[in-house]
Amino acid sequence: MSTRTANELLLRHPQQRLESPSRGISAALHLLGLASFAYSFWWLEANPNPVNESYGRHFQHLTILGLSLATLTFVIGLLADITMSTRLFKVKNILSVTSAPIEVLISILYWGLKGIDESLVLPDWAPRIPFGADFSFHAAPSIALILDLLFFSPPYTVSVLPALGISSGIAVSYWFWVEECYRHNQFYPYPIFDALGTTGRIGLFAGSAVVMTCSTISLKWMYNRVNVHAQDIKNKPMYDAMAYDFTKQATGRTCEETREDADRKSYS
Repeated sequence: MSTRTANELLLRHPQQRLESPSRGISAALHLLGLASFAYSFWWLEANPNPVNESYGRHFQHLTILGLSLATLTFVIGLLADITMSTRLFKVKNILSVTSAPIEVLISILYWGLKGIDESLVLPDWAPRIPFGADFSFHAAPSIALILDLLFFSPPYTVSVLPALGISSGIAVSYWFWVEECYRHNQFYPYPIFDALGTTGRIGLFAGSAVVMTCSTISLKWMYNRVNVHAQDIKNKPMYDAMAYDFTKQATGRTCEETREDADRKSYS
């Protein structure tokens, strides 16, 4: 019992609400998320359209690129849960800094544009997407990643300028990729790209970078709002006294030393 408590103090950030890596609820969330992501990829192959045979295939779509990154994030997270590896857990958290905000961006752009005019995001020749698949593509990834961040991860440490740098790098990279695909296919993955023209596309990508940055900052704010109570509990004198006893017995080190060591090694 004392060893388990000491290990938890070493591995778990003071603000992290629930245990992770863990073979319990954390692993269940990652399994459910991966099941949804797998369904999305299956649906693409089961319902082919001209994009399947075009240059870049479905990876022309920001939705599929984001889904792929979300899948990688959750695969690493599940492996961390199974093996209880702190290294894999840290890799998952690093990926989350990009995958969660980009999925929030995708959800905002897709549902916002679809609400205005569905033809902005779906070409006339594309098959209509049933709600279940639509939700799996454009809502489930952001929901799953937000839940993982809020309850099973340490807080983001990225600030505004680095977040803007990450978002801008992704926006520019995707712009070049889209134009390369257009050079081969003579069509854009989203009709709105064609409708806007070159200047409009630049504005859209720049605006998307700003929205993604705002998503990162908003997720940081949400995290602090949701987990402030957990941090308060862990800062109570009774908790610290119990933690001191357990940790001292198990490791020969004080609670303060183990926390400082955990923060320095895993979250600096």
